Amino acid sequence: MTRYARLSVVAVSALLAACTAALGPDELRVIVPTPPGGGFDQTARTLSGALEETELAEDVNVVNMPGDAGMAALSRVRYEEGDEALLLQMGLGLVATAHITGFTGELAELTPLARLIEESEAIVVPAGSEYENLPELTDRLRRHPEEISAGGGSQPGGPDHLAVMLLAEELGVDPGSLEYEPYDGGGEILAALLSHEVDFAAMGAGEHLHAVEAGELRVLAVTGPERVAGIDAPTLRELGMDLEFLNWRGVLAPPGLDEEDRAVLLEVLDELRRSPEWAAALERYGWSEAYLAGSHYQEFLAAEAERVGDVLDSLGPDTDGE
Repeated sequence: MTRYARLSVVAVSALLAACTAALGPDELRVIVPTPPGGGFDQTARTLSGALEETELAEDVNVVNMPGDAGMAALSRVRYEEGDEALLLQMGLGLVATAHITGFTGELAELTPLARLIEESEAIVVPAGSEYENLPELTDRLRRHPEEISAGGGSQPGGPDHLAVMLLAEELGVDPGSLEYEPYDGGGEILAALLSHEVDFAAMGAGEHLHAVEAGELRVLAVTGPERVAGIDAPTLRELGMDLEFLNWRGVLAPPGLDEEDRAVLLEVLDELRRSPEWAAALERYGWSEAYLAGSHYQEFLAAEAERVGDVLDSLGPDTDGE
């Protein structure tokens, strides 16, 4: 091979390598404000896997950082100013906790990137429960709320907690009279249900599909406007209740992000949401496409903070941040 030919091969190889290089940072960290097993963790790990499968990022590490109801992770990301290789997995639950703990201003300092998904909550009982359907459970709740215990995520005002409180309110039951047991992570909630520590729980519809499919859990209803594919359960509206509730999850970056770095991350997320790998993930977990990016997401977050604050304030002193 001549020297010219060898140089040509090297040049072509370099060009091909450049074309297949990751669009975003070579190494990306996704901070999860909860222990493994819950909805935030599931979303972050799905995001990580899809980014690597699509080669939009070469190496994505998920780091669980529980503590202070999510505020430990929020504070950590807040102080990583300008880090273009760091994301915070967040959603409605973190917005609610920030309101309760007085961290709304700190949350607003972070860089909005994108809302990724929406998810219905599921009202779930263990397979051996005496409650065969939701009307049986709600009838008992109306008559003897003190005899019923509910479980869900530990975030005060988080989606699980809100779903239970709003369900009680819809039934004419004082939310404060219902025993709610908070659990730190999806694994603990599952264990509490299977050991009958609680009568029912609210959880993300896609969180424990394996337990539903294995016949260990039974879904009595879903809280969204439509049924969830793969789950044989009616919506609350189908059961005559005037209540719809959807959770959502998205990602933020640290404050002070360079505009060019922010544009790169937004391009990565936009490419991801168009990929067949991400579409497969949405279908697998019963998530709905809810992509909202950049300034539109920033406007949504501001409005959501106000909306969630109003809901929490209406539910009483346990969730109003005082």
